[in-house]
Amino acid sequence: MPEGTVDVLLIGGGIMSATLGTLLQELQPTWKIAVFERLHDVALESSNAWNNAGTGHAALCELNYTPEGKDGSVDPAKAIAINEQFQQSRQFWSKLVDEGVLDAPSTFINSTPHMTFVRGEKDVAFLKKRYEVLREQPLFAGIEYSEDSRVINSWAPLLMQKRRKGEPFAATRVPAGTDVDFGALTRQLFDHLAENGADVRTNTEVRRLKRLSDGSWRVKYRRSIGRTPGEIRAKFVFVGAGGWALKLLQRSGIPEISGYGVFPIGGQFLKTTNPALVAQHKAKVYSQASVGAPPMSVPHLDTRVVDGEASLLFGPFATFSPKFLKNGSLFDIVGQVRPGNIGPMLKVAWDNPSLITYLVGELVKDHAKKVDSLRTFVPTAKDEDWELIQAGQRAQVMKKDPEKGGVLQFGTEVITGADGSIAGLLGASPGASTAVSIMLGLLKTCFPDRIDGWEPRLRELIPSFGETLNARPDAAEEVLSETAEALALTA
Repeated sequence: MPEGTVDVLLIGGGIMSATLGTLLQELQPTWKIAVFERLHDVALESSNAWNNAGTGHAALCELNYTPEGKDGSVDPAKAIAINEQFQQSRQFWSKLVDEGVLDAPSTFINSTPHMTFVRGEKDVAFLKKRYEVLREQPLFAGIEYSEDSRVINSWAPLLMQKRRKGEPFAATRVPAGTDVDFGALTRQLFDHLAENGADVRTNTEVRRLKRLSDGSWRVKYRRSIGRTPGEIRAKFVFVGAGGWALKLLQRSGIPEISGYGVFPIGGQFLKTTNPALVAQHKAKVYSQASVGAPPMSVPHLDTRVVDGEASLLFGPFATFSPKFLKNGSLFDIVGQVRPGNIGPMLKVAWDNPSLITYLVGELVKDHAKKVDSLRTFVPTAKDEDWELIQAGQRAQVMKKDPEKGGVLQFGTEVITGADGSIAGLLGASPGASTAVSIMLGLLKTCFPDRIDGWEPRLRELIPSFGETLNARPDAAEEVLSETAEALALTA
């Protein structure tokens, strides 16, 4: 029997649903909100601290956000855009800390300098050009550059121990970087949602969605315990179910999902909690990706702080599984096939042989080979100090392209029904870090008749709402300083 109607149904217990639910609860406190998560708790898939890099993506150190043109110029536009998005997240979190929605900042965000480290004359020249471009941007104030081994050693000692003499290398460093525990952040947001009346249900798997004549959605679900079926109606549905979002959007029947597919890529990290090693490295250090490797596989050596304990992670190393989620189905990859997406997916496979070669190469690496890869960062790394941990699944978007037929997209994309009554999110990095910006865009698209009325409260929550910071140096400096203070971050 139907349980009645809710104003908003959020499918999936990750950071995206938590962010959208929190925004809507702040903007429309009388709305009924329900959350369905198929696992026994929230934040167990891509939002879990050990299933993602937790970087707090601000494009401070990720080279793929500053591509080099054929003429040798470096374009900072994407890096600036991502940094703008992350600043919105920081403003939102700082306001929620101030209002008691979130716990002490150290429970989910900590200061961790962001660095880029490269070797070889070509990459050193590129990094220097990148530095010269970014240092002029207000949001990248404080970026440092060095080719001096003594300076780099003071930034990150593990990088420089027993480094080969005569090898060209360089690094940049931004002291204002962060490490984010998105698992803790997600749990805190859902706790507050539940405390303020949201119906947050775990062990609840959505099976079917059907749009009704009145514009609402009939959603059928099944409880994991007892396999009990149920049904609920929702005026608005958000599918924030990670890799399963494609499945559910396909089941909804909206034509906008036609032509989309996803390619699953898993990951592993090397992890150490050896106090002697952890004490010598406090930074997130990114480098160049291997030839043929996707952007999500850029190697990095990260300080992580999870539940108050510091550790180091290195990776990721790609793995393959046909599952769209860590707790998915072995039939996911074939179950997605539809007449509208098989052409684009085959074209992606044809156009990306280097990706297949890269994956095969990754799959044959054993623990020793993976530690060998780590030694490009940490020359003194010992096999016994590092253990392999399994990270989450990433469902990379494949979609139609009018020129190429099909393309593999690295990033996130919101799919919205024509009437705005349903939306879902596909894709991966830099997702979690830019969740606030992505959800603000969704609000504008799905609630166009309400967004103007919501603007005063949105400006309270996110002072830079509707504006850019990088074009206003004084505003950028003020916002960076205020959020750093509110989140107890130190450079």
